Amino acid sequence: MKKISLLFLLLLALVQVSCVSKKKYYYLQGDYNMGNAAANYEPIIQKDDRISIQVLTYQRELSEPFNIDIGANGNMGGGNIGNNPNMGYLVDSEGTIDFPTLGKLSVAGYTIEQLRLMLTDKLKAFLVDPIINIRILNFKVTVLGAVASPGVKTFTTNRVTILDALAESGDVSPFGLRQEVMIIRDYQGVKSFNTIDLTKADLVNSPFYYLDQNDVIYIRERKAKIDATALPNLPIIISTVSFLTTMILLLTR
Repeated sequence: MKKISLLFLLLLALVQVSCVSKKKYYYLQGDYNMGNAAANYEPIIQKDDRISIQVLTYQRELSEPFNIDIGANGNMGGGNIGNNPNMGYLVDSEGTIDFPTLGKLSVAGYTIEQLRLMLTDKLKAFLVDPIINIRILNFKVTVLGAVASPGVKTFTTNRVTILDALAESGDVSPFGLRQEVMIIRDYQGVKSFNTIDLTKADLVNSPFYYLDQNDVIYIRERKAKIDATALPNLPIIISTVSFLTTMILLLTR
């Protein structure tokens, strides 16, 4: 009977351990509030960004001068620019771009919406009800550490979440520490080191849920890998213990 009791307790302990261990691997656990500030996130334009600016009006010939072709400096505004990294307006080291007619404009530190409103206001002197489309062309982040495919990840959208970046990297490996993911963010030359927990649902409220261009994401490895390697084998272990318990019960009758 002592052997039976010991095996039963072992089985119960294994079940409990499996429940606890899985909490280290599941994303976004717990409650969260969808009415958060991160939902309205917009990336901030930075130095060395390359941005597309397209100006449209009902009278196309009037807006054409504000949609320049590639010039001697390699800049281009509007048009079908696709993903060519050499097109668009390059934000220089002073945070400015050279815009047709308006000249040099300071754009670093603006969100896309703020820049759109500023340009709309300035262009009212030349155009009636201009429509302005703006996009960051070289939006990229770097993912390093315990992921399936580390490296630089580029995106055609400007709203990129930490989960998007991890999906592009093949997800965090079983040995990756999901509770302590480091995000290195560079804003106007000032670097900050920030830690997030992928297993908590309130991650969606974090200012680091949406990524900024040039963010670096680093996934640390666990010091002890035994729980990660044993996790896929837990069903086999439980089945084996259950089988042995049944056999002992039958043989001791």
